[in-house]
Amino acid sequence: MAPPCGSGRRWSRVAKMTFYLFFLIPMSSAGNRNTNTIFGKKQKLEVQQQLKRLNKPALKSIKSPDGDIIDCVDINKQPAFDHPLLKNHTIQMRPSSYPEGFSVNESNDVSSNSELKFTQPWHLNGRCPEGTIPIRRTKEEDLLRAGSAANFGRKKYHTNAQNKHAVLGENVDKYYGMLAEMNAWNPHTQFSNEFSLSQFWMKTGDYGQDLDTIEGGMMVYERLYGDTNTRVFVYWTDDAYENTGCYNLLCPGFVQIDNQIAMGASINRYSHYDSNQFALKFYVWKVVQYFNLITLLNNSNFWIDIYGHIMGDWWLKIKDRDVGYWPSSIFSILSDSASFVQWGGEVVNFNLDGHTTTQMGSGHFAEEGPRKASFFKNLHVIDGRQLLRGPQNTVTFMTKPNCYNILDYGGLFYFGGPGKNPNCP
Repeated sequence: MAPPCGSGRRWSRVAKMTFYLFFLIPMSSAGNRNTNTIFGKKQKLEVQQQLKRLNKPALKSIKSPDGDIIDCVDINKQPAFDHPLLKNHTIQMRPSSYPEGFSVNESNDVSSNSELKFTQPWHLNGRCPEGTIPIRRTKEEDLLRAGSAANFGRKKYHTNAQNKHAVLGENVDKYYGMLAEMNAWNPHTQFSNEFSLSQFWMKTGDYGQDLDTIEGGMMVYERLYGDTNTRVFVYWTDDAYENTGCYNLLCPGFVQIDNQIAMGASINRYSHYDSNQFALKFYVWKVVQYFNLITLLNNSNFWIDIYGHIMGDWWLKIKDRDVGYWPSSIFSILSDSASFVQWGGEVVNFNLDGHTTTQMGSGHFAEEGPRKASFFKNLHVIDGRQLLRGPQNTVTFMTKPNCYNILDYGGLFYFGGPGKNPNCP
């Protein structure tokens, strides 16, 4: 889909591109060196400057048992407001509305004998006070693993890698939100630059023209985080992953309001094969504000109210917490609605001599079913009539079904796989 025309659209794109050229300054000759490389003074200075841009002053810092440091940052000084289009943004402390039929107080228990709650390891050592948000601190070694600031925190589709998917999607309507419940696993990854994730996508546009997305879920990505823990994440892009967008709060864009969930931080609980399952529910919805535009008297002497509406921001809820929102102003063609909703798994394969052993989900194929394969359930979309409904006319997409596959049962599907196996050499 081509981007909309007009001077406002062009100004918006120019402002975004100018900002990202500044913010994502390459660390010159750092290239793709690893953390064992001895950097010169110039490179060290560039790293320190980038760290200063990424890590905002903390009112309180909490050392997590998993090695992370969580900084409690003033909510009004978070990274989002470095975005040129959000300089005068008024932060929304709560969504102005929820979609009709959107139940937001459901438990994350999916096992009748389980009382597991969603927590993160850093909660053991403290909480962030009201008026602050928790942000995982970026360390020097995080930037060195990325090789350059331009690569750090961004999802890139490299020509020398193969992105493998097993997803379910719907694209027959306009979409103003979705919800999904996904169970959490800790998949094995073969190489540090490979990731495995379970996530949702809401998107509009096409590769090669213009593509806007908002995304979220759970992932393992050693190169980004420095370990193989499963972590909760969000992502966005306004230009098909080229120059805009990032994971979590690693660039300006996503506005967080919650002081309990740290995006990019580990989760405490995983599902176990043929045992208790732990799942998280993700909600995304577009706030729509209706107002009385005009009242008319018709031929039958009945007063008729004509309503208008204002499209607001894209809100995210995880379990029972309103985490934050993507302001509509940071998008071009996703500012109004999405044209495609997807759920499922993605793995990146950097094993050029064959297929990686990186797992998707539980590492078991969809045919194994409940308590063994990964699942998405309670799938819903908010359609063009602003109604919450189950998925319709869905399609499944599997890049390499002998490695990772999916089985759809209507509102519930199983997916996953082990990667390399006798049928997937």
